[in-house]
Amino acid sequence: MTSHPALFTNCDLFVISSQYPPPNFAGRNNHKRTKTNYTMKKGLLFPLFPPFVLPLALPTSPDIAAPDLPADEQLPAERRFPQAPPAGNVYLIDNDASDNHVIGFDRGADGSLSNMRTWSTGGAGTGGGLGSQSAVVRYLDYLLVVNAGSNQISAFRVNGQNLTLTDVEDSHGVMPISLTAGRNMVYVLNAGGNGNIAGFMLSGQGDLTYISGSSQPLSTSSAGGAQIAFNSTSRLLVVTEKATNSLSVYSVDNLGVASAPTTYPSAGATPFGFDFGRRDMIFVSEAAGGAAGASTLSSYKLNYTGTLDLITGAMPTYQSAACWAVVSGNGQYGYLTNTGSANVTGFSISPSGEVSLLNSGGATGSTGAGPIDAGFSRNSDFLYTLNAGSDSITMFAVGADGSLYNLGELTGLPNGAAGLAAE
Repeated sequence: MTSHPALFTNCDLFVISSQYPPPNFAGRNNHKRTKTNYTMKKGLLFPLFPPFVLPLALPTSPDIAAPDLPADEQLPAERRFPQAPPAGNVYLIDNDASDNHVIGFDRGADGSLSNMRTWSTGGAGTGGGLGSQSAVVRYLDYLLVVNAGSNQISAFRVNGQNLTLTDVEDSHGVMPISLTAGRNMVYVLNAGGNGNIAGFMLSGQGDLTYISGSSQPLSTSSAGGAQIAFNSTSRLLVVTEKATNSLSVYSVDNLGVASAPTTYPSAGATPFGFDFGRRDMIFVSEAAGGAAGASTLSSYKLNYTGTLDLITGAMPTYQSAACWAVVSGNGQYGYLTNTGSANVTGFSISPSGEVSLLNSGGATGSTGAGPIDAGFSRNSDFLYTLNAGSDSITMFAVGADGSLYNLGELTGLPNGAAGLAAE
């Protein structure tokens, strides 16, 4: 494998307890086998219910007592007090250099994570940070992951809390780090070598088939790609390039073949992670080379022709190494993880795409050390961050006004874990 020097190491890399339910937490209501020991720190939420009084008292008799059942006739605890089924899952990869694994957790209705389990991807990771967003992607009935150490991508079928590996394919490049899916297509960003993108068709059986002619270069042979993503129609692809301070746009035809890139200058330095909001507006984190307190955020409108129009340019967030970006399902709020500041920056989004900080200093919620990937649960009621510096996941409840309430931190993850997809 061709080595690829780290272009931005800060992104490759405290729990606060809050009252719960939070005063204005109303949910987002969005319309958009090897076990490892792990620990859940304090901060799990316990729903509070208003007091109530039973209106009817059951009759009793002093002469009749319920008999004690023999132990062998008593129901087991799990049948007497059944637990609610998981509300969803959270996935990441351990990125192990010899045998990459998906790590999965059950997500409870209260946002808590439990029941850690693993599945081999059939490929190898790098053992260290990937410096990318979307190394793990949930799409339809499938989970898609990168194997950056073996130059492969893997597909799993999702069945409740179980995964079944359906295919492992060559990424048609070196060091795949980011994935996107749409119209039954999967595109991968390869960051190693000269850097390129490549496309695959995803069948109903979970097979990945390379799309002939889909491989395209980045803007230069040393672009330092960070993320690839489809727009809402899956007719356009966007790639952020850290080393060139650029965004490259590709059109995708009816056969799934990508065009050559059209490249636009980034409003801020070191564009990294991004997410789409309403009407194909893009919100991009800008890490400013990792300089302390120098990160920025920009928003753009991606037109159907593939052109980019700047909306808000390089708005300061006052934090360090802003790398990953996610937008809520209703498109009203977004969040950046700040690897150098160990926190999350929240921002509101106007109908026309202008952004403004939720907190004047840019710090909306504290995380573990070195937060990298982030993801929302279904309906965006909960936000999760993967923290590379503390090998942990921080869990937040999301208020109706975009505020974050720290629910605790799950620790004990493998060193080098990457990617995060929640549902």
